[in-house]
Amino acid sequence: MSTICRAERRALIEPEGELPVSVQCELMAVSRSSLYYRPVRPSALELALRHRIDELYTAFPFYGSRRMTVALVQEGHPVNRKRVQRYMREMGIWAVAPGPHLSARGPESAVFPYLLRGLEIVRPNQVWGIDLTYIRLRGGWLYLVAVLDWYSRYVVAWELDQTLAIDFVLAAMGRALGQATPEICNSDQGSQFTSPQWAALLQEAGVQPSMNGKGRALDNCFVERLWRSVKYEEVYLHDYASPREARRGLGRYFDFYNHERPHQALGYRTPAQVHHAASAAPHGGREQHRLTATTYGSHHDNPTLTAPVFLS
Repeated sequence: MSTICRAERRALIEPEGELPVSVQCELMAVSRSSLYYRPVRPSALELALRHRIDELYTAFPFYGSRRMTVALVQEGHPVNRKRVQRYMREMGIWAVAPGPHLSARGPESAVFPYLLRGLEIVRPNQVWGIDLTYIRLRGGWLYLVAVLDWYSRYVVAWELDQTLAIDFVLAAMGRALGQATPEICNSDQGSQFTSPQWAALLQEAGVQPSMNGKGRALDNCFVERLWRSVKYEEVYLHDYASPREARRGLGRYFDFYNHERPHQALGYRTPAQVHHAASAAPHGGREQHRLTATTYGSHHDNPTLTAPVFLS
């Protein structure tokens, strides 16, 4: 049941069905109390603001809450900075440059060093990146998590859910680990990735965790580029009416992205071509190239990303 989100699992439960509701809830891995909870539907204004924040952040990932508020007010939206800060926090986004007041972490949070500075990435499954992003719906929103192979840009696994709870992150990573085991998995310092459950999952699989500097989204720049492609080439071109419709659309897109979409940084080959060809040969064989994971230090002040450097 991990392949469908919580809302879809709840929708499958039949109160008048042959099985008791308690049994159906157990089979669908949802709590019985959640069946009777009716969340307050977001207002049209809240939806418009969240969707516009998502669009602005995708175009200008260096916008913090101050710039975001100014941009929204200039467009005629009646909003103050406190509301923008709350929406950005709930959407799981922040400016790529670290701010002066960094949030404190809980006492059980596990924070790991950034392992990729200067590392030459020469084969698939050497380094994976994982991240989350906001996906808009006609009457709400979802959250998307994806696991990306840095070498080939191949999307190894992805998952959708209505909240930022850790379950769907663990489910996506679990499916990815069912296909291969990376040497390193890089993430930001979000609560999902500083949790004991995440640390235990990687430790059990023998994967080294790596973490971006706080607020330094460019340390995971390849996943950030994936989000731009997903938003501009799929999400913003469609008006998803439901989680199921979003899942179908994103499923089609990721299949296209992996197997049909030529990637400029890969010599106009597809991620699947690079991923599978290099995986089939020892150390990449004749397909081998080296991706230098630079520090991107200068880019933290200049948000324009350059193409990765490939060394023959």
